[in-house]
Amino acid sequence: MHYVVLQEKIDMTTLTIRLPELLKSDLDEISREEHKAVSDIVRESLRRYVAVEKFRSVRKRILPFAEAQGLLTDDDIFKALS
Repeated sequence: MHYVVLQEKIDMTTLTIRLPELLKSDLDEISREEHKAVSDIVRESLRRYVAVEKFRSVRKRILPFAEAQGLLTDDDIFKALS
């Protein structure tokens, strides 16, 4: 089986941040262990953080509507969708 990977051009920008030395040291160690660039690790971490925050924001906005329908827990949601 062969796969074709298409890469789209993504415009990038630069962000400069300050880190505590211990955090930078830990990041460098992970970079070496995983054979990944520090930028790639930080970029993926930020992607995950942004995704979680977007999810939390949506969840917060729809929570009153869900509660009005009697959907109070994650189990209630799963049961309603099953």
